[in-house]
Formats: sequence, C-alpha cells, structure tokens
Amino acid sequence: MRADVGVYWQLVRAGFRRQSYYRLAMVAGLVTNVVFGFVRAAVLTAAVASGSHFGGYDHGTIGAYTWLSQGLLGSIAFWGVPTIVERIRTGDVAIDFLRPIDMQWAHLSEYMGRAVYALLPRGLPSVAVGALTFGLAVPSTVGPYVLGAISLVLAMAVSFLSMFAVCLAGFWMVETRGLRALHMICGTFLAGLFAPVHLFPEWLRVLAYCTPFPSMMQWPIDVLSGRTTGWPAVGLVAAQLFWFVALVVVGQLVLRAGRRKLEVQGG
Repeated sequence: MRADVGVYWQLVRAGFRRQSYYRLAMVAGLVTNVVFGFVRAAVLTAAVASGSHFGGYDHGTIGAYTWLSQGLLGSIAFWGVPTIVERIRTGDVAIDFLRPIDMQWAHLSEYMGRAVYALLPRGLPSVAVGALTFGLAVPSTVGPYVLGAISLVLAMAVSFLSMFAVCLAGFWMVETRGLRALHMICGTFLAGLFAPVHLFPEWLRVLAYCTPFPSMMQWPIDVLSGRTTGWPAVGLVAAQLFWFVALVVVGQLVLRAGRRKLEVQGG
C-alpha cells in the first residue's frame, strides 16, 4: 500500500512538473481570466448596486464570488480533453489495464498536480487583481481558509472524476465529443460559473443541489469567501466528500464494465 501511495504521489509531482512547462499558456490564461473578470465584476457589481435583493450578496461578497470563480477556472476540469479519451479510441487503454496501479487514481493523481500548479501563475494572481481593483470580502480568521483549502482540493478532484466518468462512455461510443460538450455546458452553468447558484429559481437550485456540479465551484467559493461558516461550511465540505466517493465508485464500476466490453484487434 505504501508503494502505491508513493507511485500516486510521483504522478502528482509529474503532473505539476508537466504543467509548469506551459508558461506562456498560463500567462494567456491569466490575461483571459482578468479581462473576463473585469467584465463579470462590472455587470454583477452594477446589479448589486441597483438596490434589488441579489441573493444576499453585497459589493464585497459579489467581488469575492467573481474573482474566486475566475481564479478557479484553470483548475476545474470543465475544458480540455483527458488522455483517457484517446487511449480508449486507439485501444492503448488495454496496456493501462495491465499496469499494477489503478487507472482512475493514476489519472486523478496526474491531474491534481496540473490543477494545483495552475493556481500559482493563473489562479492566485487573478484573485489578487480582483482584490486590488474591486475589493473582496474575505474571512478574518484562519478557520475558513483551512476548510477552504480542503474544499478546493475536493472541488478539483470531483470535477476531474465527473469528466473522467463521462469520457469512459468511449468504451461504448465511437465519439464522445457531444457528451463531453453537454457535460461542460450543464456543468459550468449548474456549478455557478455564470451566476451564483443562490440566484437560481428554487426548482433550478434544487436541481443543481442534486448534481455534483456545485461542489466544483459554488461550495469552495462559499467556504473560501466566508459566505458560509461554521457547521454549515462543514456540511458543504461533507457534500463534496460524498460526491467524491460517489464518483470514485461510479468510475470504478464503469471501468470494470468497459474492461469486459473492450476489444482490441489482434488480442
């Protein structure tokens, strides 16, 4: 077991190192985050300033929501194509099944390394720009930051596991781009990227709560910004943990079914 943990940790480090090679892409991502962050912040701040009830948000909390969500974009698996897609298409996944480590945990470990690195040159500077220009409401105690760090790690893991499970449909489908696009569209909306989930109509808010998507963005933002504190914040992290376990189980079951379904020419 210790050997397995060591292997996964090496994969995390490899993912971190791999992402560090794309410095220009990180700079481009940062510029994009900041530009769209200004647009979103201007619109949402104007909505709050209109005097209407805006989901309990004020200038500081809507600023925190806007810039924290912008900072998370590079670390949440809504975009990009996981390598498992191509490996299933070409049949190389058969080699992965023969390796002495779990495929799902191996891909997750490598992704977590890349996601954590993306926070450094892209996520944190985006939040810093927002703090200097629009102002953010942030907690004054250590607790929310500690719990927020746990929430952030779970958010990155849940986002990847959700996309990974969708990609495994490739065992049965010739092309998964449509399914992945649908996952991205529904995911970004229900996660609270375009507007806080708290602003949704009640029926849509309940629907969002029944999916793992708020765990990828809305819940870590609520915890990190201090909008939700104490035991309610612990409850949000517990919900994220539930979806983490559920998606791990789903991924394992689909992988086993895919292994039985897999046919590779010549073997």
